[in-house]
Amino acid sequence: MKSIEVIKSKCAPNDVSKLEALKNQAVLDFIAGYLELCNPDSAFVRTDSKEDALYIRKKAIELKEESELAVDGHTIHFDGYFDQARDKKNTKYLIPEGDNRLGSNISKIEREAGLSEINLLLKDIMKGKQVYICFFCLGPNNSEFSIPAVQITDSSYVAHSEDILYRSGYEEFMNLKGSDSFFKFVHSAGLLENGVSRDVEKRRVYIDLKDNIVYSTNTQYAGNTVGLKKLAMRLAINKSSREGWLTEHMFIMGIGGQGGRTTYFAGAFPSACGKTSTAMLEGETIVGDDIAYFRKVNGQIRAVNVERGMFGIIRDVNSKADPLIWNALNGPGEVIFSNILITGDKVPYWLGKDGEVPPEGLNYSGSWQKGKKDKDGAEITPSHKNARYTVRLGKLSNYDQKAEDAEGVEVKGVIYGGRDSDASVPVEQAFNWQHGILAKASTLESETTAATLGQEGVRKFNPMSNLDFLSIPIGEYISNNLSFVEGVKSPPVIFSVNYFLKAKDGGYLNGIHDKHVWLKWMELRVHNEVEAIKTPSGYIPLYEDLKRLFKDVLDKDYPEGEYNEQFKLRIPENLAKIERIIGIYKKQVSDAPAELFDELEAQKKRLLRVSEKFGENVVPEDLKGMEL
Repeated sequence: MKSIEVIKSKCAPNDVSKLEALKNQAVLDFIAGYLELCNPDSAFVRTDSKEDALYIRKKAIELKEESELAVDGHTIHFDGYFDQARDKKNTKYLIPEGDNRLGSNISKIEREAGLSEINLLLKDIMKGKQVYICFFCLGPNNSEFSIPAVQITDSSYVAHSEDILYRSGYEEFMNLKGSDSFFKFVHSAGLLENGVSRDVEKRRVYIDLKDNIVYSTNTQYAGNTVGLKKLAMRLAINKSSREGWLTEHMFIMGIGGQGGRTTYFAGAFPSACGKTSTAMLEGETIVGDDIAYFRKVNGQIRAVNVERGMFGIIRDVNSKADPLIWNALNGPGEVIFSNILITGDKVPYWLGKDGEVPPEGLNYSGSWQKGKKDKDGAEITPSHKNARYTVRLGKLSNYDQKAEDAEGVEVKGVIYGGRDSDASVPVEQAFNWQHGILAKASTLESETTAATLGQEGVRKFNPMSNLDFLSIPIGEYISNNLSFVEGVKSPPVIFSVNYFLKAKDGGYLNGIHDKHVWLKWMELRVHNEVEAIKTPSGYIPLYEDLKRLFKDVLDKDYPEGEYNEQFKLRIPENLAKIERIIGIYKKQVSDAPAELFDELEAQKKRLLRVSEKFGENVVPEDLKGMEL
């Protein structure tokens, strides 16, 4: 049966016309193939029109995938009790037999076996349902950065979420002129029981790099189903590697400087290391909070936010800690809350929200009351620890209007942040791009916390905060970053930050708001407006500059004793980190570039020279003017 005949058997005449208007056989073949395999009762085609978006929103309410809350535009969605996070175990790349390029760090399955398995799971999986065929655009519309994407899903919640998170892309497909250069996503929540995916043991997320398709089955949680987020990021990392640009797990923000200027920074932070709180600093602007594409344009490094919305962890969002997000989540307009508690009067509650915990309500476990326990006797919290909100960035008062600029923004600085209790100083500038990529980005680690894993201080290796999403070998990824600035006269300045340095008594040496000072210092350094002290691992601030910035930014005194304790060079801890990282690369990364080991060995020698002269802990004053 021809593709158009399959489509006509599932779509109303108006929806058939929407697809025929694209004049793209690759699109028709893709859609028809999965309509035939998944066998929905009908299919709805979403274009860029407001009417099509509204249809899907209404369907989400009608089908009880979402329920309306007290504030206009707010809805609640619940995933299944055992479907609350990304399924790393069952997220795999489909790789041809014998292809070992991705190494042991990346989960994979033989391509033909994986396709057979996923096709068996998809067979008739949408029977009895309506499917939504949605066209979106990754990156701003009509841009060199744009990647068109089509999603086939039987979940109105997933389609609604993507409408909030991504720019409409039907017109992008009109402009393809028959090209097959687009990303494809197929998702089914599977059989539903009480409104949630029943067969979570058959949950699969398979990524086919050959055909740029992501498959997702028997799951509703957005991290597994909203294909255009981290799943599309995997496809984009592979595509950008072939084409000479970068896909990074980074926010983009604007920092205000002298004379009213705005300087744009990108930043990569592993989970629980301060990424969102940095991107959301009051008084600064946000372009994006999660994923960025980078290209060389006219000798500049420019970047765009892939998304137009946020799928954020809602735990501990409150009026004091996160006023910008708080205001966005409490005003009218589209917000989807997931896996939190709602009271009888349709008011949401989440862990860490302002106010008292309600005594009872409805949550991800069903009817809930204080003291409710699961089958193992553990107390069920009113809101899941990984509960989320989905909202457009445009609802934030600090949203930067350049976020929609088809040419992106020029990135002047790149920040890498980890959670490090004993080695890294609060802020430090790399010597140059190569040193930054090799000695800071490639060595990024985050320490676990007792609250999340039950064992505090375990260091997790996570280069560029992108390890979970790499679809190319780690060494190739590092090499791509190294060579990216070739031909760029003034590459972005690379910085490292660490908000979690601890004193001997276990207390943090940094205040929660100090990060704003570090960013203001970085902005000045990018423009060469303050001097710095050269250390074996980079450039650190002068005390006089930080003293002034603490007063100007936070209206706070900054004693020199605090500065010395925060910025002293902890040589044994830094040497231990170098040895640890070298060991990881030698054991786990077969294609690690030789420059990485050379850079780390050079840094080790500089540390040892300073140690011979000053001992194990060196205050900044001792390093002034020293030949390194």
